[in-house]
Amino acid sequence: MKYTRLPNTDISVSKLCLGTMTWGEQNTEQEAHQQLDYALQKGINFIDTAELYAVPAKKETQGATETIIGKWLQKTGKRDKIVLATKIVGPREFVKHIRTGGFTKSEFSDAIHKSLKRLQTDYIDLYQLHWPDRNTNFFGVRGYEHDADEQWQDNFAAVLSYLEDFIKEGKIRQIGLSNETPYGVMRYAEEARKGAPKMITVQNPYSLLNRKDEIGLTEILHRENIGHLPYSPLGFGQLTGKYLDETPPNARVTLFPQFNRYHNTNSFAATRAYNEIAKEHNISLTKMALSFVTERPFVTSTIIGATTMEQLKENIDSINISLSKEILQKINEVHNDIPNPAP
Repeated sequence: MKYTRLPNTDISVSKLCLGTMTWGEQNTEQEAHQQLDYALQKGINFIDTAELYAVPAKKETQGATETIIGKWLQKTGKRDKIVLATKIVGPREFVKHIRTGGFTKSEFSDAIHKSLKRLQTDYIDLYQLHWPDRNTNFFGVRGYEHDADEQWQDNFAAVLSYLEDFIKEGKIRQIGLSNETPYGVMRYAEEARKGAPKMITVQNPYSLLNRKDEIGLTEILHRENIGHLPYSPLGFGQLTGKYLDETPPNARVTLFPQFNRYHNTNSFAATRAYNEIAKEHNISLTKMALSFVTERPFVTSTIIGATTMEQLKENIDSINISLSKEILQKINEVHNDIPNPAP
């Protein structure tokens, strides 16, 4: 395994982070614990979850993933061996079963204390805002459309003030963002210059099919020393190639057709082209896609997820792959022809 540090900290994390959103829906507790045991054995020490999980979001399974992780921590006593990240949801209709308010002090208190209880720990290493509480573009929305009737008012300083209180209490160590735009990341960075706590990471979708963060965000990451934690590096399994010639049973998009943002015509065309590059160089499309993401200079740790041990083993083994200049050139040729088909 390879390691780096969360920006602006002395916290060492593996370059691969174990994502957990299928645990409690597609994966049982036993399977999840097997994944945790194997990942730790292979050197992964970074685990990402959320109060929302399992996915898809619904009342019956909300919090199940954190509960599964908490049971593993209690059973193994390995809390000090991992860096644990979780998230608070922002206000949206599809999570009203969790809460309906925005990022207020009371909502943070409610979310943090419930997560700590489910995780059976007294602190969270990285606490993230799962998405902004303002109107903006994320979750596959390509462009920003302004809502003149939006009630949101600038609350960046207030949010950081609320989080600072929990940092001082020792309940969270560091803070980060997710599904955030260049505007939001920069506004939080500006508040940090005034003395507020710094958002040290942003967890956004990034893959061969979605490199839109390179357009406006990665310069900010480099200049402000903020880490990128790419999620969906395989495009919900599209970049394994498994959807190219069939509809595989029990796969995520087969079970949950609403997760089809990587399944448009251009995404399939790009995936086929990337698959040909991988075959030409005798590596799997999965490993090529993951290695591409992990090797980006702005990436701190790539969030991988799996529903089977076979998938997990291949994903972790991608850390041993280094892409040649020739492969990268061919990847960029495809990207130039079919840029960001699945934002």
